[in-house]
Amino acid sequence: MFSGIIEKTGKIQTIKKIKNNCILKIKSSMKFSYREIGSSISCSGACLTLESFNKDVGKFYISNETFRKTIFKYSKKSDVINLEKSLKYGDRVSGHYVQGHIDFTSKVTNVVVIGKSWLITLSLTNKFKKYLVTKGSITINGVSLTIARILKNGFQIALIPHTLKLTNLIYLKKSDVVNVEFDILGKYIKNFLK
Repeated sequence: MFSGIIEKTGKIQTIKKIKNNCILKIKSSMKFSYREIGSSISCSGACLTLESFNKDVGKFYISNETFRKTIFKYSKKSDVINLEKSLKYGDRVSGHYVQGHIDFTSKVTNVVVIGKSWLITLSLTNKFKKYLVTKGSITINGVSLTIARILKNGFQIALIPHTLKLTNLIYLKKSDVVNVEFDILGKYIKNFLK
């Protein structure tokens, strides 16, 4: 479980797909201890297990299912990845509860700069609209955000300067693809009502 508050960013050092397996190595200033091997790390929103580390490089395994459902199928060396360690009991939750289970990937359809903030429009198919609530929570590339507006074929998020400074969202441009996770509370409520 995560909060969607990004601690560090890192760069992909290598990403190797071998048959149905993928190994990801990320170089960052995030510090790991040997006790954290086997722990969950949010890598641009996808919950991955830290397999090992060597100095400033963490090694992660990506299952075929995760590879297929996330931005990692498009990723390449030097891409910037948002990183967050899993929550500890008693931690402050400044964002919202995030599982690290990506629901789908969305394409950026527009980026508008308004002062120092950005308004980003993302595509959305009708089958996922039921999980959106204006001013509700959503996770984009692991970042806890608020839905600014729901559109006919998508939705908008507003990014403040602080978020842009600390995350890989500052590199977003039209046609880029992002990881999306809907608010877990909304998913449970929708399931109970069904």
